[in-house]
Amino acid sequence: RDLRMRSLFVFTDHATLCEMTTKRRNGGRSKHGRGHVRYVRCTNCARAVPKDKAIRKFVIRNIVEAAAVRDLGEASVYDSYPLPKIYAKLTYCVSCAIHSKIVRNRSKENRRDRTPPPRFRPRQQAGETQGPNRPQQQQQTATSTGPAAMAAKS
Repeated sequence: RDLRMRSLFVFTDHATLCEMTTKRRNGGRSKHGRGHVRYVRCTNCARAVPKDKAIRKFVIRNIVEAAAVRDLGEASVYDSYPLPKIYAKLTYCVSCAIHSKIVRNRSKENRRDRTPPPRFRPRQQAGETQGPNRPQQQQQTATSTGPAAMAAKS
């Protein structure tokens, strides 16, 4: 049978066909045109969830917890040692994501809003490099570091 036929509801008089209401336009999945999607495991409860339905969260955090950072800095031989970080992509089933407040229940009007949440990225320090593939961009203004500014200061 066609999957669309399952969502039809037939009244007793058989003359009227009424389509049932759907809660979400995508059916809670991002599988458009694909017949089958492989399963991934929820990091919290190990439930098998379709990859397109799973809620994903990318977490970057220090290996050392915040309480031990100062002690490690004092005991270290190096002046400024960059602490290694853990990069983890967490996948949750819908139940665990709601329970741990990663996603929340939204009203019927707010469910239509498809804009992604704002991204919070850590700010780069002035002396830090921006990565191996991107050269550090230096913004210089004529008023602050140019030759005319040096002559005006002296």
